[in-house]
Amino acid sequence: MTENSNTNPLQQYYRQPAIYIKLPSEGRYYDKNTFTPTETGELPILPMTAKDELAFKTPDALINGQATVDVIKSCVPNMLEPWKMVNYDTDAILLAIRIATYGETMDISYVVPVVNQTQNHTINVPSILEQLSKVKIDDYATTAKGFKIKINPLTYKNLTKIQIARFEQQKMSGTVNESTLSEEQKQSAFAKSWATLNTVNFSLLVDSIGEVHTPDGAVVTDRAQIIEFCNNADTKTIKEIEEKLSALRVQAQTPALKIKATEEQIKAGVPTTFEVPITFDNSNFFG
Repeated sequence: MTENSNTNPLQQYYRQPAIYIKLPSEGRYYDKNTFTPTETGELPILPMTAKDELAFKTPDALINGQATVDVIKSCVPNMLEPWKMVNYDTDAILLAIRIATYGETMDISYVVPVVNQTQNHTINVPSILEQLSKVKIDDYATTAKGFKIKINPLTYKNLTKIQIARFEQQKMSGTVNESTLSEEQKQSAFAKSWATLNTVNFSLLVDSIGEVHTPDGAVVTDRAQIIEFCNNADTKTIKEIEEKLSALRVQAQTPALKIKATEEQIKAGVPTTFEVPITFDNSNFFG
């Protein structure tokens, strides 16, 4: 090879797909500008680069979601617009990137109930990914009054928006509590913060409703009419719709880990078995 060649001799050592996965959503919520399907339905997943790993360790980028978006763009080339990735696919994609980068096991820490002991457990990540790939997504929920609601899956943009609002509310609460403001000023600050969070939550509810099938057979898809309905229906109806939608949102969420207590723990009052949610954070996502 000559010195003037434009071909990088190191190119053969670039990263290659380490795993292929099928999305729980099967890609049915994406347009061609968001997602590029493959003939087999399986997406190639690349391991993270050193730059990707650094992005995941940047606090501000983690909070605003940009780090996750950038890493998914890097490791999942077929996901063209990760901000529009639906919540059903988020866990599966992150788990696949974890496997591609660090291997098939992941250690998690949890607190044993009652005795408050911290323990570690090693999980097999491919087995969880396999469970997610078999989930059959249901798009509809029916209320006691006969309303049939079609859900719009939350996008990563939606989820990030609510997470930022909650983070800001918690940060504000801590700042106000430690401030020298009068009690009246504190209450005013809290009221404004909760009003902002309630606005975001209401927007999340409306964005989650794709269609409303009424008990008498009408089908409503107009956004303005759905917003008007949410603003004027009785609280019991809206709360039930929220509960139904929440149940649908977690259809492809990583299942909780079932832990068996030891004999000693059982004697101390710990349940024979208990569940531990599997969450992704800097302490366990990175090898």
